[in-house]
Amino acid sequence: MIRTLLQVVLFRDRSRVFDGFRFRHPLTALVLLHGLIIAIGVSSDYVTREEPDGWWPLLFAIVAGSTALTLRSTLVAWRLATAGLVAMRLLTPSEPAALGGWQWWWYVPVLLAVATVHRGRVVLLVALITSGVVLWVERSGGALPTIGLLLLVLLLGYAFGARGRAERRFHAEQDEKAALVERARIAREMHDVVAHHMSLVVVRCETAPYRIADLPEAGKQEFAELGAAARAAITDMQQLLGVLRESDRRADRTPQPGLADIRSLHADASVTDAEVPGAVGLTAYRIVQEALTNAGRHAPGATTSVTVDLVDDELRVVVRNTAGGPSLGGGGGHGLRGMRERVAVHGGSLTAEPTADGGFEVRATVPVGQR
Repeated sequence: MIRTLLQVVLFRDRSRVFDGFRFRHPLTALVLLHGLIIAIGVSSDYVTREEPDGWWPLLFAIVAGSTALTLRSTLVAWRLATAGLVAMRLLTPSEPAALGGWQWWWYVPVLLAVATVHRGRVVLLVALITSGVVLWVERSGGALPTIGLLLLVLLLGYAFGARGRAERRFHAEQDEKAALVERARIAREMHDVVAHHMSLVVVRCETAPYRIADLPEAGKQEFAELGAAARAAITDMQQLLGVLRESDRRADRTPQPGLADIRSLHADASVTDAEVPGAVGLTAYRIVQEALTNAGRHAPGATTSVTVDLVDDELRVVVRNTAGGPSLGGGGGHGLRGMRERVAVHGGSLTAEPTADGGFEVRATVPVGQR
């Protein structure tokens, strides 16, 4: 509790009320405009009702500053705003209530910002301190109704913020689970590709004495040892893969897709006919598959293009889409994360960014030589 108290009244705070909002820039502009209007109103009301003794710039700075600070540090904004209540009581003794008409429009949004972004203990301490300040500065005898309204504001803000935080945690957990599933899928697919080639090594080693005439005994022994080592490697991979497969999942015996299968995803795809390792072809296929899925989800109706070329021992995959209709939503970025992990396995690189015409482009470079 002491640490929470120090956090509320002393420690540096970097909580941002619009952090992660899609339309945070327009909302930021509206908040700043609101603060400017209220600051002008408070200072003008002070000059009109009280003897102009030069204190109106202080009131203007407190109101405008605390409103602006809610965008970058809600607790610091609340500290300044609460100190502003005391300053206004000292500078406007003729005001009977702790919160006049202008103060409600200024102080309540600051409280809402604090309640929305902070956890329960912080909100509780803010409520207690705010109630104490209102009791101290109130002169009209209406402190209890004022406190009740402020506590209701804090409660509503906290409920809204808690719901948003719960949703963000849920989506984060979903994204983490999806990333783990994708990694397990990559591991299974890599196992299938490598196991296929290792099986070919075993077969060639075991049939070498029959295919090569007059093979010396030392050569036969060498091929036998190589075949045994390849078999052991396959067995180890299968045992390791067992921890990644579900207990009721049977091994998928269908061939893994490659470059030639990309045209089944996009009929007009331009795909090189060059021979590449199976794992590289599978990676290119999955990148195109995921990129086209994202285009259909986030730019429905857009025109897409797929290009796969082999340039200087590098397989270059480019998937572009034009601007489409409104996004259908869904997804949490784990698709792009999975593509980057696939490319990273081969020591390649991947970029995914908007284009100048409002579309989107995914570009991957995958080395096909020895790493």
